[in-house]
Amino acid sequence: MTGKEIHKYGTDDGWHGRIEEGGGSLPDKDRYHLYIGLFCPFAHRVNLVRHLKHLTSILPISIVRPYPKGEPGWRFDETYPNATPDSLFNSQFMHQLYFRDDPAYKGKYSVPLLWDKKTNSIVNNESAEILRWLPHAFDSVLADDEKVKELDFYPAELRGKIDEIAPWLTSLICSGVYKAGFVRTQEDYEKNVVPLFAALNKLETLVHANGGPYILGETLTELDLLAYPTIVRFDTVYVQHFKTNLGTIRHDYPVLNNWLKNLYWNVEGFKESTDFQHIKENYTKSHGDINPLSITPLGPYPDVEEGYESNWSTLKPGKVAHPRVVEAESKL
Repeated sequence: MTGKEIHKYGTDDGWHGRIEEGGGSLPDKDRYHLYIGLFCPFAHRVNLVRHLKHLTSILPISIVRPYPKGEPGWRFDETYPNATPDSLFNSQFMHQLYFRDDPAYKGKYSVPLLWDKKTNSIVNNESAEILRWLPHAFDSVLADDEKVKELDFYPAELRGKIDEIAPWLTSLICSGVYKAGFVRTQEDYEKNVVPLFAALNKLETLVHANGGPYILGETLTELDLLAYPTIVRFDTVYVQHFKTNLGTIRHDYPVLNNWLKNLYWNVEGFKESTDFQHIKENYTKSHGDINPLSITPLGPYPDVEEGYESNWSTLKPGKVAHPRVVEAESKL
C-alpha cells in the first residue's frame, strides 16, 4: 500500500507503508528518496541498513542540518558540513515535505522520511517499521551480489530471541536516555535513569554470554542496529547532556565497549554513517533549556576507542553497581 492509501488526512499518526513486490510501493532503483538527520539515532537505524545492504545508489538521501530546531522544525542547509539541500523539491524545511503530502498533517516533522517520487507521497516515517522491511525491500533490483541479498537482520532462527530482547532494549535504553534527559524534575530523572543503567547492565551480561562479536553472537541482527545508534552516542552526548553519568560505556562496560569498537572500526557502514559533529552539535545547540549557552564539549576523546579485542573469552563483563541500579536489574 502507498502512504496515501493508509493515511487519513489531518492525522498525527504518520505514514506506515512499505516497499515490497506485489504492493502499492514496488521496488525500483529510481523511485524513492530518503530524508534523514545524521544526528538522529532513529534515522541512523535506516541509514545503517542503507549502507549494510549496499542501497546507497538505489536509495539517495537528503540530510537536514542538526540545528537550530524550532518551528517550523528541521531545515536544509548545504553550507553546514555534510548537510544537503532537498534535492527533490528544494524545500527549506522538513515540514514542507509533510504538508506536500498532507496539508492538514498535525504530527511532528521528524526524520527519517521515505518519499515515493512516482506517487508523489510519503511511504513511511517510522524508523522501527522501516528497519524491519527495508533490508529485503530491494532484493529484486540489487545487483547480483548474493552475499548482500542474503544478509538478514531478522533471521527465522533468531526471531524469538530478537522479539524477546527488542522491547526492553528499545524502551529502557534507546528511549531510556530521552526519558532521563528530557524530564523536568529530580524525581522523574532518578525514576528513569536507574532502569536505563539496569538495562545496560543486563545487555552487557547478555552480549558477554553470547560470546560476540554481535549481541546474539556470530550473527549481526536487528538488535545491533537498534542498539548501536544509542550506544555510539552515549559517552559523547548522553553522559553530559542528559546526565546519564552513573557510568560510561568505555569505563564501566568493557563488553559493550568492545562490541562498539568492532562495529565502528571493523564493520563497513557503521563508521561511515556516524557523524559526531552532527550528533554533538544537534543536542548541545538545539536544547536551550538543557544547555542554554549552546557550548559543545570537545570530549570525550576519541569518540570511539580503538583496540578491539577479538578474543572475547578474555573479557570480563562490567556493570554499574549503584544499589538502586542493582535492585532494578534484578527485576528485569
